[in-house]
Amino acid sequence: MSIQRQIGRTGGTKVKRTLGVQAALEWAFRVEHAQLELPRPKDVSEEGFGFGLEYVLLQRAMLGCKVDGGQHKMGRYTHPDAEVIAATVAGMPHSLGGIRMAIQVAELARAGLTPDWIPGVVPRCVPLEIKNNQHGERATTIVVGTERVKTRGKWRTVELLACPVTWRPHPEQIASARRGYADWWLALDWVRDGLIAGGMLLEVEVTAAMPKVRPWLASSRK
Repeated sequence: MSIQRQIGRTGGTKVKRTLGVQAALEWAFRVEHAQLELPRPKDVSEEGFGFGLEYVLLQRAMLGCKVDGGQHKMGRYTHPDAEVIAATVAGMPHSLGGIRMAIQVAELARAGLTPDWIPGVVPRCVPLEIKNNQHGERATTIVVGTERVKTRGKWRTVELLACPVTWRPHPEQIASARRGYADWWLALDWVRDGLIAGGMLLEVEVTAAMPKVRPWLASSRK
């Protein structure tokens, strides 16, 4: 979807562009090149919640409600709504990952990406190691014991061999990727609620639309 800077008007009344939170983030960081490099309020500790909506509103009031891109955006105009979205992301609470999650949300939006939850993969049991020789590929085996066997009337000691195996991708790798997606989803949910509740966006309206909560469940039913 093409996101344009100009907001349409109908009958002389300004019409807000409606966007889901993911699309709004991509517009702010990818199209408007908003940044997270904002000064931390002096009265907020490292364990605090960063930039609250009240702080953003205060900064707007001090600037006469006209944000021209911020001190980090010399020579480039950034839409005021994009600055508000960026400041809201920068206020990510510690319980949702804090600044680490804020950076992840911003960078994914800037790239137009969704966290990789490893779709379409099924763990397979495979040899731990493969060796190549003149006969082709062969799974590596290890000696796990010995056994006495009688062949042609004689007792012999033979080695018991086993092939170490593993799961690829490992189920924990898949689970970890999907936990990461779930954490990102919760962060977007928080940003969406904050932007809607704050009511500070002038030309963009964030809707209730969200990415799928567990896309792998829908994928598994296909």
